[in-house]
Amino acid sequence: MYRFLRFLLGLSAKIPLRMLHGVGTVLGWTIYGMSPTYRAHLRENLARAGIEPPEKMRAIRREAIASAGRMITEIPALWFRGHEEVAALVRSAEGIEVALAARERGKTLVFLTPHMGSFEVTAQYASRHTPLTVLYRAPKVGFLESLMREGRERPNIRLATADLSGVRELFAALKRGEPLGFLPDQVPGKGEGEWAEFFGYPAYTMTLAAKIAARPEVACFLTYAKRLPKGRGYEIVIRPLTASQAGEAPTRRLNRALEDLVRECPGQYLWGYNRYKTPRGAKPRPAR
Repeated sequence: MYRFLRFLLGLSAKIPLRMLHGVGTVLGWTIYGMSPTYRAHLRENLARAGIEPPEKMRAIRREAIASAGRMITEIPALWFRGHEEVAALVRSAEGIEVALAARERGKTLVFLTPHMGSFEVTAQYASRHTPLTVLYRAPKVGFLESLMREGRERPNIRLATADLSGVRELFAALKRGEPLGFLPDQVPGKGEGEWAEFFGYPAYTMTLAAKIAARPEVACFLTYAKRLPKGRGYEIVIRPLTASQAGEAPTRRLNRALEDLVRECPGQYLWGYNRYKTPRGAKPRPAR
């Protein structure tokens, strides 16, 4: 099965990005139409955020549906094209100078990349400038992890699984002063998070990323790769993590910064992701 899927993905990687995104638009609408659960999550999460006037909500929802499908169909190109070919898809990088300047001052860089735009591109772009250790959650199907690791392990990228051994790798990289990468809006497992508001509703939020971001030797940035129209490539956007407010928990600071980032490009956020679920064994959601 691994060899068969690897063969298909390798062939698909040769398809122009514009065509892959076109197929992704169809796929996104197909999933939206066939899955009541996904459809409900997308609509509820987008409505809960209340980030745009009602008359613009329909356009944002349409873009979000298409973007979710494009996220899937662009994977062959981003995993199985050459590293330089993928990097060449990045047309611009807003804010990269600020991040590199922080590194020159001796800060350890931490990049927080939410489920927004093409998070597969951001790590490959960053690895052109510096080694990067990225935390990821392994899929339940073994051969899919092999495909994922093959596609994501590029020069200067080290993958660390979201378990005790992976956390040790992260802190070893932190000790060496090497940059780290996280998906900060991924729902963590039992004991790995705490409840913090995200768009006004409690979401179980990763404590590891929030606490590392608060360390004095760290310069933390939120980043995403915005998909450009008609498969023209990607625009990297890098924003410094906003300062804490008085009495604010690290996880709430993180979620507040993510809210601001999502408001920049709401149509490319993965609103269908079940961000507000309660992991098995976690403390109950606090009463509002």
